[in-house]
Amino acid sequence: MTIKTAVVGYGYSAKTFHIPFLINSDQFDLIAIKSSKPDEVNKDLPAVKVYTDMSELLKNSAVELVIITAPSQYHFELATSCLQAKKHVIIEKPMVSDCAQARALVALAKQQGVICSVYHNRRWDGDFLTVKKLINSGKLGTVRYVESHFDRFRPVVRDRWREQAGPGTGIWFDLGSHLLDQALCLFGLPQAITGRCIPLRDNSTTTDFFHVLLHYPQLEMVLHGSPYCAAPNIRFQIQGTKGSFIKFGLDPQEDQLKAEVKPLENTGVVTPKWGKDRAEQYGMLYTEEQQEVIATEDGCYQNYYLEIADAILKGHNVPVTAEDGLKVIKLLELAILSSDKGKTLSVDDYWEMDHYE
Repeated sequence: MTIKTAVVGYGYSAKTFHIPFLINSDQFDLIAIKSSKPDEVNKDLPAVKVYTDMSELLKNSAVELVIITAPSQYHFELATSCLQAKKHVIIEKPMVSDCAQARALVALAKQQGVICSVYHNRRWDGDFLTVKKLINSGKLGTVRYVESHFDRFRPVVRDRWREQAGPGTGIWFDLGSHLLDQALCLFGLPQAITGRCIPLRDNSTTTDFFHVLLHYPQLEMVLHGSPYCAAPNIRFQIQGTKGSFIKFGLDPQEDQLKAEVKPLENTGVVTPKWGKDRAEQYGMLYTEEQQEVIATEDGCYQNYYLEIADAILKGHNVPVTAEDGLKVIKLLELAILSSDKGKTLSVDDYWEMDHYE
């Protein structure tokens, strides 16, 4: 059985993070793309039908699953139309622009009896999988302090929708959503949040720097993103009662996808070297007794789609639920509110609210 699938948008996200997994899988049949660039789609994917109108795609195709990769300000409208048509939906992160929209999609998906998932693919980064495994092993003891970085050297503002003012734009919504989702997977909801989310570059009109603290009982976690990091990226730093771990470098899967490395062979077997970190970027575990190199787990974005297929075809658990997406949006908004107010905010005090004074 295959899942008849459509992709909305034909930009970087669609071509890099989604289509390579669809066209090399036996579980998905990419039959439609909604795009304002039909000639480009026809050239690249001549067997796929192109629609320029979303209502026509939903009305005239046999699509079962729609993957939304359009700019985030359009996510809510597009996802609503798909769910109303009883299509399963995957939404690129950030899920939507605010909590009211996220809650509405959660409710609509339940009402329609279909899946609404958010593409938090970095749950399947090799470095994050390594951190999860290391924490669960007990080698660090009880974790007390964590830093999670997504730094880049981007000192000049680019002409991209993510870097311009608007709903759901800015580096905090773009990259912070990944770090928040990973934090929630590791430790659940924090008790409180302290945010510093600001435009730091010349001529910047939206957040391009963030330093956000998540406050847990006897645990502090820092989420950090800067556009001025030309040095090697400190991805994770974790301190526990038995030792510390530090990991440099970013997961290689995005660079492999940009280089048009196929994640899967035609047989469905994972491509050799796919998701494998370089040995020089392996993390280091420090304890009183020794220093130990920790080999990075293989990254595996393909597993998100394997689990989505199992959820649709077999009724298994959805890998990233709409409720998961809602929690991320809530914390994104609270960090910005904390930054604006210049104070720490209790998560519980704001959790049921969608609008703040």
